[in-house]
Formats: sequence, C-alpha cells, structure tokens
Amino acid sequence: MEEQVTIIVGSGPSGLATAACLSQQSIPYIILEKEDCIASIWKKYSYDRLHLHLAKQFCELPHMSFPASYPTFVPKKMFIQYLDDYVSHFNISPMFQRTVESAEYNEVSKRWIVKARNASSREVEIYSAKFLVVATGETTSPYTPEVEGLNTFPGEVLHSTQYKSGKEFKNKNVLVVGSGNSGVEIALDLANHGAKTSIIFRSPVHFLSREMVYLGLTMLKYFPASLVDFLMVMLSKLVYGDLTKYGITRPTEGPFSMKIKYGKYPVVDVGTYNKIKSGEIQVLPAEIVQIKGNDILFKNGKLHPFDVIIFCTGFKRSTNLWLKGDEYLLSEDGLPKPIYPNHWKGMNGLYCVGLSRRGLYGSSVDSQNIANDIKFIM
Repeated sequence: MEEQVTIIVGSGPSGLATAACLSQQSIPYIILEKEDCIASIWKKYSYDRLHLHLAKQFCELPHMSFPASYPTFVPKKMFIQYLDDYVSHFNISPMFQRTVESAEYNEVSKRWIVKARNASSREVEIYSAKFLVVATGETTSPYTPEVEGLNTFPGEVLHSTQYKSGKEFKNKNVLVVGSGNSGVEIALDLANHGAKTSIIFRSPVHFLSREMVYLGLTMLKYFPASLVDFLMVMLSKLVYGDLTKYGITRPTEGPFSMKIKYGKYPVVDVGTYNKIKSGEIQVLPAEIVQIKGNDILFKNGKLHPFDVIIFCTGFKRSTNLWLKGDEYLLSEDGLPKPIYPNHWKGMNGLYCVGLSRRGLYGSSVDSQNIANDIKFIM
C-alpha cells in the first residue's frame, strides 16, 4: 500500500487545476487517471470545430492565464495546448491507465483506501491518503437512451463523443438527437458540410448569442439573476423572434437561473439558428416512437428515413460505482448534495471539484478552495 497525502481522481481540467493549487501550497499529491492522457474529453472525445463557449477570461485555470495572443473564444487545438503548457508549468505527472475500482474511508486509520486497476499490468494497486479529491467531472460516461427498434437501424449510430467532423457525412440524411450546445453545433457542422441535417429539440431551450452570454455573465456581478434573465430573454426575443414557428420553445425560467439550478446551459448560437431559419436544418418532433430499419417514426405519426443517427444526449457520472461510504457529499447521480457555494467539501477529507455546474470558472474556484482547506487542516 502506497501512502499519500492527497489522491486526485481524474486529470481533466478540474484535476489539473487542483494539482496546480496543491503545488502552490506545497501539498503532496498523486493523480489517478483511467485514460492514457490528460483531458481525454478534449483530446480524444470532442469534435474538431469545438471552441470554448465562454470568453477566455471565464475559462482560465488558477495561477496561469491564457496567452494574450489567444482569441476571445478559444478553439479546441489552442485549449489543448494551454492544458499541455499548464501541465509542464506545474510539473504535473498523472498516473495514467489507472481505473479506480473502489475508494473507502477507513475509520481506524482515518485514511482513504483507494484501489485502482493498472490497465498495463492488470494488477490492482492500493493507495492510502488523508485526503481524496473527486475530479472525474460532469462528463464521465456517455449516455445513449434506449429507443425501441434501434437495433434494427442499418446505418451508423454515434454518440457525440465519437463525432469529429461533418465532412464524412456529405449528402447523407443525418438525425441529431439532443439540443444542448454539442447537438446544436454538430448540426451546424453537418449542414456546413452538405449533410441533410435534422435535429430533435428534446426540451425547451434558450437561444443566446456569444455577446449576450458575455453581457449576462458580466451583469451577474452587479445585478440579481432574475433581472439579468429578464433582459436576456428580451434580447433573445428581439434577435431570434418567435422560435415556435421552427418547432423550438423557450423555457419559462430564465437562462441563468436554469444554469444555476439545474446546470442546463443556454444554447450559445454560432450559426445554427440561421440554418434552421433557411431550412438547411430541419427541426423534428421531440419524441421518437420507434425505429424501423432506416425509417424513424415520430410522435406526430410521420416517418422519416435516415442514414446516420448522432446521439448528443449527454453523460452519466460513475462515482456511485466506486466511492463507498459517502452519504453526505455526492448524490446517486454523482452531483453534490450540499448547495452552492458549500458543494465542494464533504466529510473525512473528501472533496469534489468541477461539479458545481459552473464550467471551468467553477473548477478554478473549487480547486483553490480545496487547496486552502487542506493546507488549513494540515
């Protein structure tokens, strides 16, 4: 059994931010990472045209700013370079290909006992630490809903994590299921590459431009969310008009209130709206009844043929499968039980980072709080 001070599980941006903050406080740590690289969602499981949806000042990790030469909305390639530079700057060395199988607090030793399987040797390694940081994030395990008849579909079926570019789908009939930012941007990418694109909006959404989001985040520093929401909805109606004629409805709650309460982001429009307006992207009824071969039956009784289905249906967290004995910090779905801003600290030296539903900015704040708390306890 290897004795440690702190174990961080996960080397995405949240885990890296925590490592940097611990280093700044001279607190020893190790990172256990199941993949073979840092930030695997960005490096291996994201589409080519991806950019940070928020301005760069809201997305910096602690103690290291983006280069001044970076654009306001940082593209995937530059963000990955920033993370690689971050790792080098803080001398972060994760232990890769370690899948945590269990983590349990030992009441006798007052330490966390973590068992991780080494993918190379297939052996189970055992670690012990006074502090445990869950940094596995909101995007752990890709989720695809069960759909009757999906097994009869002869075409290609992908999750958004498998999608790279629309160029391979030119002239194909493609259905995008899911209307979060990934789904809306993948639909745009498909249409730009000549695919015959349709999208399902499974729930009401707010359409906001990047400029609106930036304005809203800035205003939140000075005004209550209810006022900011009112102004953002008014602006959205002025810019986008009545969305119901395209099959899209707005939620009754405001965009920033929904983000704070449920972690549901507004759609940051980078061109999809104009494609929907022109008819290049078709919005279909929100519920699939059944799939019969290439044909998909919708709730309105109509059949539409497709060659490809792309599920942009989000993720599930797997913390409940390996974290044992925690009844205070994380719920069954892997999100914090304590409400913000007390969501990051559990009991017996347990912490979580990047689960506040506040993006990279939330990860930055969490990681600094955790390092300060551990330093205080030590």
